[in-house]
Amino acid sequence: MTEQHPAPAPGRGDPQRRPRRETVTYVSAHGPGAVPGPARRRPAHPPARSEIDEQTTLGHTYVRSLMRSQLRAALTALGALALLVGSLPLLLALPAPEIYVWVVLGVGVYPVVWAIAHWYVRRAERNERDFAGLVER
Repeated sequence: MTEQHPAPAPGRGDPQRRPRRETVTYVSAHGPGAVPGPARRRPAHPPARSEIDEQTTLGHTYVRSLMRSQLRAALTALGALALLVGSLPLLLALPAPEIYVWVVLGVGVYPVVWAIAHWYVRRAERNERDFAGLVER
């Protein structure tokens, strides 16, 4: 028969035995001293993005809504431009000096065309930003 001796506590009595090492694999987001719990991770892909990537009916609806809003902005800008260009023959047909034609074309038309283009670009960017916000949620 052999005698069994109780094992000495780590770090005491037995100089060859070292204390057990532990590897920390989780740090609480609530700071030191917080009760450890399961880590909550965000999904790798938000649901709307995965719907679009997988080309489901819902994803198709998301993309179609973006396309519809972009088309609405484009048709609005095109309508404003058509009104401007369509009214030019009427304005230029009025009896007026020749300088009037240059003033209407050079000073009146170009700023309005620039304003329409500027509005359209800002509207298209806002539509895309709203869509990205919808997809990222």
